[in-house]
Parts: sequence; C-alpha cells; structure tokens
Amino acid sequence: LEIEAGLRSDYIVDYGVVILPRLSALFKINEKFNSRIGGGFGYKTPTIFTEESERIQYQGVLPISAAANKLEKSYGLNWDVNYRTLLFNEQVSLSINHLIFYTFLNHPLTLITESTGLYRFDNLSGHMDSKGMETNVKLSYQDFKLFIGYSLTDAKIHSDGQLRQQPLTAKHRLNNVLMYEVEDQWKLGAEAYYYGQQLLSDGAKGKSYWIFGFMAEKLFERFSLYINFENFSDTRQTRFDSINAGTIANPVFRDIYAPLDGFVVNGGLKIKL
Repeated sequence: LEIEAGLRSDYIVDYGVVILPRLSALFKINEKFNSRIGGGFGYKTPTIFTEESERIQYQGVLPISAAANKLEKSYGLNWDVNYRTLLFNEQVSLSINHLIFYTFLNHPLTLITESTGLYRFDNLSGHMDSKGMETNVKLSYQDFKLFIGYSLTDAKIHSDGQLRQQPLTAKHRLNNVLMYEVEDQWKLGAEAYYYGQQLLSDGAKGKSYWIFGFMAEKLFERFSLYINFENFSDTRQTRFDSINAGTIANPVFRDIYAPLDGFVVNGGLKIKL
C-alpha cells in the first residue's frame, strides 16, 4: 500500500487564493494487479476559449467579466484497476485499465445567447456532475500496438431546481488506434473514433458518427517525412444532419456537434538539429 497526499495553493488575479488538496492510495495486489483510488479539488479560470465558442468561431462572443464571472470549482473522485500479463508464450503483452469517476463542478460556465444576437458566458446558479467509467485495452505484438478505449459519461446539470442532461456530451465514445513502428525507420498509424448521440441545446438529439484517420512517417538520420490523412471518411455534419433550421433571410443556426471541414490531408518535414 502506497499513500500520497498533496496540497497546492494558487493565487489568481481578480479571483484571489484557491486551496487545492489531493489524496491517493495505490494498492499493489501482485505483479499483475494493482488498484488506485484518489480524489482532490480543482478549478478553472473563466475564459472565452471553450468548445462552445470555438464551434461558432468566437464570433459575437463578449469578453469575460471578472465582476460577473466566478471561478469554476470542481471536486473529483476516481478509482481504477490495472491488469498486465503476457500471452502466447510471452509473444503478446496485454494491459487493461478500468476507471470509474465522479466529478462535481460548481457554478459551471455556459454560453448564453442574448436578445441582441451576441453571446455571453455566465455561471449557472447550480452545479453540474458527471459520472461514468472508462476502459482501455492495449495489445502489443512485435512492432504492432493496438489501443482500444471505451468511455461512458453521464453528465447532468442541476440548476434552478431542475435536472437536465448536459448538451453536446456524447454518452458513449470509442477510441481505437493501431500503430506499427520500426525503431528509427517507420511509423504507421490508423485510428477510428466513434461518438454516440448527443443532446443539442434545442432539445433534439444529434446523430452518432465515426471518424477515421491514417498517418505515416519515414525516419532518416537527420530528418523525417510525414503525412496525415485526417477524417478520410469525409464525416461532416452537413452530410447527415442540418446546421441551419431557418431560411436564408432568417437563419436559425443549430449546434455543431460533428466536423464540418471533412477530409483533410497535411504533411511535413521534421529536421533534427
């Protein structure tokens, strides 16, 4: 059994001092099993740079006001179990991590649409909590590595005596990556990400979707060449759902919950000095 405790204090301009304790315990059961439980406090300084404002390209977003906006303070607890072993005459290594988490976020910052058409960040009067689990599996065989991850997130907002689901938060997600790496020669990778249905701010549900990608890098002694094929399946919200529910004269823009730019290719040269 190993126990670790910490205490951190931050001073934030316009917001004062924040005390952040944390505590964790590691249980080493045997060579293959171990488990960790921990928790602590956290905070986030109000900022306009969030996923919500990024979706609208920060257009019409009013600046943060220290007089009106509070710090987002959080309290979290998590517990995970880890398992590692060798299979098939020690040719394949397997590791599994299963995590259970709970987070309490007080006065979460949310984007409000004003009557003028501008956007303003405001702190909700209540709180938001999220709970769920995440499972990650890693398989390694010679130069191949396979990563498979699944996460379940249930995020709810408690405000003004009402309970509602946190919008734009996929309850189910999958993260899959296959890597092939020859040291100092090649790096190849394929990835597939799944996003389940998301609740939108207008009460509708967004459709689930997949995103696929591929990358390759050739390494030389002093430099390397790489190329990325991002979202080569050309997954775009405009292909399976609308982003405008109104007319050209009177547009009503819907939430953006999936990519809009589609298939992107980029490459480059890395030089070692």
